[in-house]
Amino acid sequence: MRTPSQPLALVAVLLCSLFVGPSAAAQPALRARIDAYVQAEMARQKVPGIAVGVVSHGKVLLAKGYGFANLEHRVPVTADTLFQSGSVGKQFTTMAVMLQVEAGRLSLSDKVTKFFPDAPAAWSAITVRHLLTHTSGIADLEGLLDARKDYTDEELARFAYALPLEFPAGSRWNYSNTGYVLLGILVNRVAGTFYGNVLAEHVFKPAGMKTARGISEADVIPNRAAGYRQVEGVVKNQEWVSPSLNTTGDGSLYVSVKDMLAWDAAVQRQALLTPESWKEILSPVKLTSGATYPYGFGWQLEERGGKPIHLHGGAWQGFRSTFARYLGDSLSIVVLANSDFAGTGRLVDGIATLIHPSLAIPPLAPIKDREPQVTARLRLLLEQARSGTLSPGDFASLPPKSFEELAKHHQQALEALGPAGSLVLAQRLTRGDDRLYTYLVTFGPRTFRYFVALTPDDRVTAFGLRPNDP
Repeated sequence: MRTPSQPLALVAVLLCSLFVGPSAAAQPALRARIDAYVQAEMARQKVPGIAVGVVSHGKVLLAKGYGFANLEHRVPVTADTLFQSGSVGKQFTTMAVMLQVEAGRLSLSDKVTKFFPDAPAAWSAITVRHLLTHTSGIADLEGLLDARKDYTDEELARFAYALPLEFPAGSRWNYSNTGYVLLGILVNRVAGTFYGNVLAEHVFKPAGMKTARGISEADVIPNRAAGYRQVEGVVKNQEWVSPSLNTTGDGSLYVSVKDMLAWDAAVQRQALLTPESWKEILSPVKLTSGATYPYGFGWQLEERGGKPIHLHGGAWQGFRSTFARYLGDSLSIVVLANSDFAGTGRLVDGIATLIHPSLAIPPLAPIKDREPQVTARLRLLLEQARSGTLSPGDFASLPPKSFEELAKHHQQALEALGPAGSLVLAQRLTRGDDRLYTYLVTFGPRTFRYFVALTPDDRVTAFGLRPNDP
C-alpha cells in the first residue's frame, strides 16, 4: 500500500479540473507550474491529500484534487471531496449572525447578557460585536474542554462563564474560539433553530454551495475525506471528539473546493446581505484606544504591497484550510488539506506567487534595531524558555494550563537545537496596540525566525520559533 511518504508523482490525482485563463496558450504552462509546486509541497510536507481552487478576475482557473482523501481505501481527492473547514467556518457563523441582525432579532451593540442572562456580572460590557471581532476578553476554550465529552449549549455557556476575563471588552484583540461558540448558541436561541439550519437554508443554498453542511458522525456523507495527524513522524488517523463539539459555531462544517468557489463568487457579489452588513463584516475592529486591529467579523484583513488581502485559516481534527482573496489582484485561492501538519497558508502564498510574482513575500533581512533594550529582554526570554524558567507573569492572556504546555514545548525544542546565536531584528510591526518583533537567530548551521508580540505594558502575547525556510 502506498503511503504519503512515497513520491507524490505516483499518487497525485487530477479530477474535475476547470481552467479558464487570460490566454489559452498560457493555461497549460501555468497549470503545470501549479501542479509541480503543489506536488513538491505535498511530498515535502508528507500530506495525504489536498484540494486547490483558484479564481482570477471572476474566472475559475483551477478546481483540482491531489493525493488521497482516504489512505486506507486509497480514495483520490477530487474537487467534490469534503474537508472539515476548521476556523474558515467562522465567516459562515458571521453570516448566520448578520442574518439575525437584518431580521431585527438582535443588534451588534446588544449586550451578550441579553441572550445569556446567567452570565457573570463581569460580562456586562461585552457586546455581540465584541464576540465577532475577538475583542470580548473571554478566554479561549480550546484545550480546556474534555474532547470526549458531549456538552449541551447550556453546559458550554456555563463553562465559558467560569473563565476569567483576560482584558476589558474592546481594549485588546485575542483570538477566542469561545466567542464563536457563544455566537452559534446565540443564533440557535434567537432564530429558534440550529445555526446550521440557518446556514443550509439562507447561505449555502442561495450561494450555490451544493454540498456544504454541518459535521455529523452519524450521517452517511458522500465524498467525506478522512483526517490525519502525525505522531513522532508517523501518520495516524484523526483523534475522535464528541459529536457535540462538532456542532459549535467556531468552525464545524464540511466544505469542498467547489463549495468554496461558489462562496467566493457570493462574497465577490456581496450577496445574501445588505451592503451595510458587508461593510461591517469587512472593516477592521477599532479598539477602545482608537487603534485598529486587522480583523473584521470572521475575516483577517491584511495587506501585501499596499494591496488588501482578506483571508482566514482553519485547523481541527486532522484538517487544515486556508482561503485568501487578493483584492488588488482580483485573485482568490482556497487550499483544503486532510492533515493537521499541512502548511495550507504556505501553499496559498506559493500559488499566488506563481500567478502574480508581485505577490511573493520578500525574504526577511536585517533592519536597524532602534530598541536594543527590547532585543536584550527577548534574548533573555529565549534563554529562559530553553532552561525551563519562563515566568507566567510575563505572559498575557494565557491560562495556567496553556502556559505550562507552551513552556514545556519550547524547552524541549530549544534543548534539541542547542545554544542560540545573536538575535538580528528583521521585522517590527504594530497590530492594534501590540508590537510584533521578528528576529533571525542561528542554532548551529540553521537559521530560525523568532517572533514575540508585546502589549503596551510589555507582557508577551505571542512567542514562537520556526525555521527560516525559503
